[in-house]
Amino acid sequence: MASTTPAQATSAPAAEQSTPAPSAAQATAKQPVAIVCVGMAGSGKTTFMQRINAYLHEKKDAPYVMNLDPAITHSPFQANIDIRDSVNYKKVMEEYKLGPNGGIMTSLNLFATKVDQVMNILEKRAAPDPANPAKKPISKILVDTPGQIEVFVWSASGTILLESLASSFPTVIAYIIDTPRCGSTSTFMSNMLYACSILYKMKLPMILVFNKADAKDPSFAKEWMTDYEAFQAALTEDENNNAFGGVEGEGGGSGYMGGLINSMSLMLEEFYAHLSVVGVSSLYGTGIDEFFEAVQDKAEEFKRDYQPELDRRREEREKNKEKQRERELAKMMNSMNMGEGGPSTSAFADIKADDDDEPAPILSSDEDDDDDDIDEDDREGLQARYEAAMEAQADSVTADASFAKYIHTQQR
Repeated sequence: MASTTPAQATSAPAAEQSTPAPSAAQATAKQPVAIVCVGMAGSGKTTFMQRINAYLHEKKDAPYVMNLDPAITHSPFQANIDIRDSVNYKKVMEEYKLGPNGGIMTSLNLFATKVDQVMNILEKRAAPDPANPAKKPISKILVDTPGQIEVFVWSASGTILLESLASSFPTVIAYIIDTPRCGSTSTFMSNMLYACSILYKMKLPMILVFNKADAKDPSFAKEWMTDYEAFQAALTEDENNNAFGGVEGEGGGSGYMGGLINSMSLMLEEFYAHLSVVGVSSLYGTGIDEFFEAVQDKAEEFKRDYQPELDRRREEREKNKEKQRERELAKMMNSMNMGEGGPSTSAFADIKADDDDEPAPILSSDEDDDDDDIDEDDREGLQARYEAAMEAQADSVTADASFAKYIHTQQR
């Protein structure tokens, strides 16, 4: 059971860490799909995670679950890998005199120094077990992220974690949207712009998940994305109702706001064409089948459009591997603004993995499964830990999934 203090668990043999990563062909053919859920605070992201986790258990296809939110106090699902088992969020805040957002970002940065250990665990569970042929390899990896979306999306650690996943598994972003809050054209457009920025920052296939369909039917949003005239009619109605401000009784509102939203809607037409859109209710489970159909489509898109570029960049990586590592290390340390000192052992511990084959979709009381620890060099200082982690992994995970040029080329 995860808590705000590091969990006590047993360690995995060091030999398991040295298991070589699968080849590109194996990764394409056998690796599970990683679904990374991101969304604004209050969008129902954690409830959505609980719903899809329970759905997969019902289908006898138990996923491997990762929790990357160090500040959450209660989780409605059991995580196999939980950041709270290795990073003590409250102690990080105390040690470095940080606020809540700074504490979350620093906790993610600390966790990212162990990314090679995380990937070794995932790759081991994704491969058949020769010692236990009846043990089914995982087919889905579910990743929950902090509610403070910008802390994950725009941080160096978020980039490292995502690119690590994408270097080994087909990875899909599920952007969770609070449908009732998108009723006006202005809030709808704000969400679309944020989704657009995330797509081009993460450079991974994306699904827009309009959540809370039980409270408001998301069909209006789908229509606005596919029918320009329908959006223009809604925009005109908002202007006439003074939705953007203006003199009472005169209508029209702010001409600047109306013109801005109109121009952005034109600009986003190409963006909409590359997205999958589904409406779901995390409360009642409606739309979940459609969501997983979209996940399958996006996984195929990843293999078709992203994997060849990934393989090409693997070959190029050897030429500038050391420089790339130095840049990422400098970026990490600047982001944390910590200097050379590392966290105390009370704030930072080993990665823990709960490898129970069938974890319950809802948390139980005090059940602890036998976990696998990961051996590591006990070197002092955060920078030394990070360098050791990066050197231990011959394939640089941060150089594998840089697709900016490729994505821009494909979308022209």
